[in-house]
Amino acid sequence: MLIPFTRLAALPSRILRASLAMLLAASAPVSAGGESAQTLPIASKSTPPAAGPNLEITAASVRYLADLDLLVFEQKVRGKAGATVPEARGQLDGAPVLGFVFPTTLAPADVGFSGAEGTVALALTSHPDFDDTPLWDENGNRDYGDDGIVFHTHWVLLGADNRVPGGLAVQQFPAAEIAERLPPTHPGMPLYLDSPGFSAVLRGNTLRILVPAQRVGNRTDFRFDAVSAYMEVSQSPDTPMLGVYKVYGVLSGDLSLPYEVKHSKSR
Repeated sequence: MLIPFTRLAALPSRILRASLAMLLAASAPVSAGGESAQTLPIASKSTPPAAGPNLEITAASVRYLADLDLLVFEQKVRGKAGATVPEARGQLDGAPVLGFVFPTTLAPADVGFSGAEGTVALALTSHPDFDDTPLWDENGNRDYGDDGIVFHTHWVLLGADNRVPGGLAVQQFPAAEIAERLPPTHPGMPLYLDSPGFSAVLRGNTLRILVPAQRVGNRTDFRFDAVSAYMEVSQSPDTPMLGVYKVYGVLSGDLSLPYEVKHSKSR
């Protein structure tokens, strides 16, 4: 049974204002009292998919097609894109999330986020235990609440958090501030997470996400990286609501976001 994310609204905020580079420094999270607190990472509650060629990123690009005013985000894997998905846990707490992520240098305001700083990332995710895209029907069966396992797109705002093994989490805020912090396409969670409904195309060893330039404030000059990672949902106040538990690969090797958007005419 799908469990609506609105049940998470009572969780306290754990806002972490940090850049992606802080992950490499293993920065301590901020405690409730505002002081630095060292914590041990909490183990995964579910079993992450095994590493393999379907999760091994070999190349990535972002192209701006001027004739279409369109950004094409692309990752190539050694195996088959989208062939690996998480195994359902059967509940929201500990629910697995598999993602192919493009961390970027876009500003939060470029994607409709306000009131925080961090690393804006475009993620293509699969999670069989819940559906967080209420406006979109990814599997085309006219049921808008049953397709979380189908790879779909999200904008997220990332910050360092060493309470989880991956050292990274989607930033949180008080539930009462959802409307003022997120764009109207959000799924109703007190997280910097949006469900923009961008088309995702998976063919062979390649995944592509099609993003109209207008949806990023017409920014076509940002840098990016490519990451494959396993995440989990948590309903505990002691862990981030959506944290990274395993990183399968980082294309640059050091999360330096070295890659630039290439400009070209439409093919």
